[in-house]
Amino acid sequence: MAIKTYKPYTPSRRYMTTLESKDITAKPSVSKLLVKLPVTAGRNNRGRITSRHKEGGAKKLYRIIDFKRSKFGVPGKVQEIEYDPYRNARIALISYADGDKRYIIQPEGLKVGDKVEAAEAGLDIVTGNALKLKSIPVGTIIHNIELKPGKGGQLARTAGGYAQLMGREDKYTIVRLPSGEVRYILSECMASIGQVGNADFANRVIGKAGRARHLGIRPQSRGSAMNPIDHPHGGGEGKSNGHRPPVSPWGQQCKGLKTRSKTKASNKYIITRRKKGVR
Repeated sequence: MAIKTYKPYTPSRRYMTTLESKDITAKPSVSKLLVKLPVTAGRNNRGRITSRHKEGGAKKLYRIIDFKRSKFGVPGKVQEIEYDPYRNARIALISYADGDKRYIIQPEGLKVGDKVEAAEAGLDIVTGNALKLKSIPVGTIIHNIELKPGKGGQLARTAGGYAQLMGREDKYTIVRLPSGEVRYILSECMASIGQVGNADFANRVIGKAGRARHLGIRPQSRGSAMNPIDHPHGGGEGKSNGHRPPVSPWGQQCKGLKTRSKTKASNKYIITRRKKGVR
């Protein structure tokens, strides 16, 4: 997918880029798959801001995605490729033989008219099909991977994301995740074949503050521009670097500090931690 640039008739427009939308074939047409989510703007159930620099952003409807791929034995056909405002990947509307319609994340190369299916085993290893990990050959590129059988895909769902099936051991499958982490996952978990599409999303440039506001991102102030009472980096004569390693407003180191608990239950399933420098 190509990156689209603009004629720089304003300073911010010079750097702004977007993705071409030639791959999008239709607008949403199945109303039962669209819901309005409440806007939290970074607040918890008590109304306190727990995630800073967030706001409502532009109005949008959530598309209900079939992460479980539990419709076994019913062939489906890709009816449309659509835009999803809640994720950076495209979504595909699948029309099944029994009349049901569901959204799935569009893998790279899946286009209108292609056939997809889900099953425990016995399917061809082609883009868009979904099987249990125990039925997928070693070395296959996969996405939308479950961590618990029946819960729905939780791993490798972002644009351009993929994991690779590395091997098997007893009731577990060894999978290398996009971060570089290698871990055990139960072989009864489902996964979809292929790499998630729209990989060029990571190369787009927002370009201006107004576009960030549309995305629900509020402005941030540098800690060094604040007073000492407001931030550990604040104060000083003239411009100052804070005279300490980078920290949060509450004094916690924010570059390189490991916060993962050594007693976390899932540690025993991790074979190799993610690559150094990958966040």
